[in-house]
Amino acid sequence: MIRPARSDDVPVMHAMVCELAEYEKEPEAVVATEEDLHTALFGPEPAVFAHVAEEEDGDGAATVVGFALWFRNYSTWTGRHGVYLEDLYVRPEARGRGHGLSLLRELARICVERGYTRLEWSVLDWNEPSIRFYEALGSRPMDEWTVRRLEGEALATLGSVSP
Repeated sequence: MIRPARSDDVPVMHAMVCELAEYEKEPEAVVATEEDLHTALFGPEPAVFAHVAEEEDGDGAATVVGFALWFRNYSTWTGRHGVYLEDLYVRPEARGRGHGLSLLRELARICVERGYTRLEWSVLDWNEPSIRFYEALGSRPMDEWTVRRLEGEALATLGSVSP
């Protein structure tokens, strides 16, 4: 089952963010706290959204086993919003049961329903299982584009200079 994230999902989502960072070989990169995630999703001006995948156990209790965290972007070329998928993660023991596909279908449904023209995300070039999964969906790589990032001291330096 896929549903919008609730406030009480934040601890398990934060744990999965840490698991994802471990998988992506950057566990030390996670500095966000549960409180940070809660504020981003449920604070006074939320600009980030999330959906979770749940599985029922033998007793009928639902357990969150995956999530998709996303935000709206905008294309000046199409003149429309889109969705940027920041994180898609399904716990290893729940993989292969359609949760990742269901989360992506929900985001695609949101795009179609709202008239958004794109669903975009990044994938590490060594993550062959994910790349094969995404290609099977019909996604295409943006080979001529390179992601750029300013952070830390470089961001502070550039941001401290008046225009």
